[in-house]
Amino acid sequence: MPRSPKKPCAYPGCPRLTDRRFCPEHEKLDRDRYNKYERSPDVNRKYGRAWKRIRDRYAAAHPLCEQCLKEGRLTPVEEVHHILPISQGGTHNASNLMSLCQSCHTKIHHELGDR
Repeated sequence: MPRSPKKPCAYPGCPRLTDRRFCPEHEKLDRDRYNKYERSPDVNRKYGRAWKRIRDRYAAAHPLCEQCLKEGRLTPVEEVHHILPISQGGTHNASNLMSLCQSCHTKIHHELGDR
């Protein structure tokens, strides 16, 4: 199957072509901007190296999206979701976690209205 043509970088004035939204140089700038201005400042207290280990362990134990599995689809896990958010008193316990694909994770947060 042929690949789609490359598009110009979305960064104003950048002439580079890319497969993604930004070229590699401006992708880093956009990520840094997001972390500085849009991401909650206390995120590292909630999600640090310990969370990464917990998330990886949970994803290895639950390799398929739990929402898609209920609907009979086999979709690999991309995100580990907190059923009760950390900001509302949730924990990293396995009983409060759910493995999801990107689509289901976005759908849940859209329904909650927090993204």
